[in-house]
Amino acid sequence: MLEEKPVLEILLPVHNEAESIEGTIREIYAVVSPQADLRFIICEDGSTDDTKKVLLRLGASLPLKLILNEERKGYSRAVIDGMKSMRADYLLCLDSDGQCDPNDFGKFWKARDRQDVAIGWRVKRADTVLRRALSRVFYLVYQLFYRIPVHDPSCPFVLSHKRVIEGLVAELGEMQQGFWWEFTARVYRQGYSLREIPVNHRSRSAGETQVYRISRMPGIGYRHFVALFRIWMQTRRKA
Repeated sequence: MLEEKPVLEILLPVHNEAESIEGTIREIYAVVSPQADLRFIICEDGSTDDTKKVLLRLGASLPLKLILNEERKGYSRAVIDGMKSMRADYLLCLDSDGQCDPNDFGKFWKARDRQDVAIGWRVKRADTVLRRALSRVFYLVYQLFYRIPVHDPSCPFVLSHKRVIEGLVAELGEMQQGFWWEFTARVYRQGYSLREIPVNHRSRSAGETQVYRISRMPGIGYRHFVALFRIWMQTRRKA
């Protein structure tokens, strides 16, 4: 028997979130499930804490499709693998650290057929001053390349039609950490319609960021700028 296809799948990349992931998933399910038939795609990325155990337990009572990995492959690769496995007509992508407020989902869902991709705008970001400052600097350089009419192209609160994911997923992966910068650029350069929706941004549920630490910033920044140029070169004929 074929498994029934939900109308919406919610993709969550997860790495070492054992303390908070159950609360995050249950909150999202409580808010979103009354509005749409859903299934989670959980892209677990080589966690070294008890994240896998928590997810396996949750899978017994909630509609979870688990993609588990023994070794870490990185945020972008985890999201891409999740996108490749989607079957629903719509894909909602959120980060799993609790900073995305699922109560904003209703605004996205009501507008789901007014554009190809809806992306959040964190009007008041709950990140550190350093993180916000670096993001702003990169944004200014990013817009020199792409001139995309959005304020927050790296926001991880994204609702997309399946056809967009299928049209882009094979090209994604130039940015190892800044996945949503790349996704938004490719969406715009391919000519898909893009809409920005203000969202609430919260402090992390637990722990600290696993990627954007001060010691790693120089390397991340260099890779971001190199990838930015590569993506521009790859998409300039399509723009």
